[in-house]
Amino acid sequence: MQHTQIADPEHLLKGTTTIAAVCKDGVVLGTERRATAGTLIAAKQTQKVFKIDENLGMTIAGLVGDAQTLARYLRAEVSLYRLRRNAALSVEGASTLLANILSGNRMFPYYAWLLMGGVDAKGGHVFSVDPAGGSIEDRYVSVGSGSPFAYGVLEEGYSRDMTVSDGVDLALRGLTVAMKRDSASGDGYLIHTITAKEYREFSEDEINKRLKALKIPLPPALP
Repeated sequence: MQHTQIADPEHLLKGTTTIAAVCKDGVVLGTERRATAGTLIAAKQTQKVFKIDENLGMTIAGLVGDAQTLARYLRAEVSLYRLRRNAALSVEGASTLLANILSGNRMFPYYAWLLMGGVDAKGGHVFSVDPAGGSIEDRYVSVGSGSPFAYGVLEEGYSRDMTVSDGVDLALRGLTVAMKRDSASGDGYLIHTITAKEYREFSEDEINKRLKALKIPLPPALP
């Protein structure tokens, strides 16, 4: 994540690592917590995963302000949909809505790349929504400067038959490798899971227990 605006749009989308994956019983969303401003670590507890609805979540990469604004817009629109239709918006519908917001703002574009994940009547889904409004569904995806390192773990470890619990461990491993090699990624983990039964945000203690079981060193405690 970039904490301040920089002229080069490509640079804006490099400072982070986000992961989303479809499992046989739901979806896993994971990020690290660092926000940078050039070479400066601007924040160490950045929120990069947002609950959009009971069945929808979204990771953010890019300019912090732009990404947070998009999260607020989408959350409001999805809430209106639920009120009007008395039903949850599908994952594809939410991704298309987000893509339309991005593509419809050409004069003042949002410098943000979002991963939309969730569960609906058709099962679990993950969509990558780019700054130009392109929306592409995949089984697993990673965005940001640490994504090449995360993909090395995802490509080797991902399976269509994996459970959400397995997916959480895979996301933690991918984020760990990214944080070891990418200076713009670090300072801890955020993990959300979505199943047909619940939307769950993992606590720091829960994540640390997973890390210990995986024999991954715990991130340094923040002051």
